[in-house]
Amino acid sequence: MITKNTSAPAVDATLRAWGLRLTRQRRIILEVVHATDAHPTAAFVYRRVRRRLPRVSLATVYRNLRRLAAEGFLAERADPSGVRFDGNTAPHDHFTCVACGRIYDVPTRATRGVRARIAVRSGFEVLNHRVEFYGRCGACRRQGGRSPVKGQRRS
Repeated sequence: MITKNTSAPAVDATLRAWGLRLTRQRRIILEVVHATDAHPTAAFVYRRVRRRLPRVSLATVYRNLRRLAAEGFLAERADPSGVRFDGNTAPHDHFTCVACGRIYDVPTRATRGVRARIAVRSGFEVLNHRVEFYGRCGACRRQGGRSPVKGQRRS
C-alpha cells in the first residue's frame, strides 16, 4: 500500500514496474496532492501545478490524477461537488463539514468484526468499506455555521 509519505524513488520503481515513467508532471501532481490534506479536486491541483508548469493543461492533470489513482498512488473519491483525490491511501474514514465543504481524514475504527458479522449473516464477501461522517467542523461551529474565512474557496 502506498501512503502519503511514499518517496519518489519508490513511486518511480512502482510506475516502471507497470510500464510507466515518473514524468516531471506526475511527480509535481503527486507533490501537490500530498502537500494538502484538503482532498483536492482536479481543478485545485491544476491551479497549483500551473504555478510550476505554466503550459500544463487541465486534461493532462486530470488524466494523470486518474492514472495515479488507478495505480494506487492516490485515492479517488466521489463527492457531491465532483471527484476529489486523496494522497492518503492508508485505510481511514472521512468527516465532511456541511458548512464549508472541507473533508477531514478520520482514523478508521476497528471494523474487522463488523465485516465478519456481515459476511456470516448475509453471505456477502466484504472486500472494502467506507465510512463517511457529516457535520460542522470546529471552525464553522465557532462561526455559527458559515465558512470560517469569508469567500473561502472549496477545494
